[in-house]
Amino acid sequence: MIHSVQRSIHSIRITLFTRVNCSLCVDAKKTLAEVQKIRPFEYREINVMDPESKDWRDIYEFDTPVECAKLSSHAQKLMHRFKSQDVVAKMVLVETKAG
Repeated sequence: MIHSVQRSIHSIRITLFTRVNCSLCVDAKKTLAEVQKIRPFEYREINVMDPESKDWRDIYEFDTPVECAKLSSHAQKLMHRFKSQDVVAKMVLVETKAG
């Protein structure tokens, strides 16, 4: 159990802010699935239109998809269209800043 907690603390966490009927969001999910195969990360998806996501909707309603890579207090974002290499580059940048 301690191992998984330590891994969780030191893993990059990627949050994808998305919404229904968003073709760019579908593309973003595919891109993140490709990256996950070569570079594991913790994944969370937030539909900004869900009632419980009002705070996120206020920020990202018209900007989905938004990918946010975070490690400890360091975060980097990608918006709209991005490729696998863009995601990996942001992951490396977050690791470098956190390290």
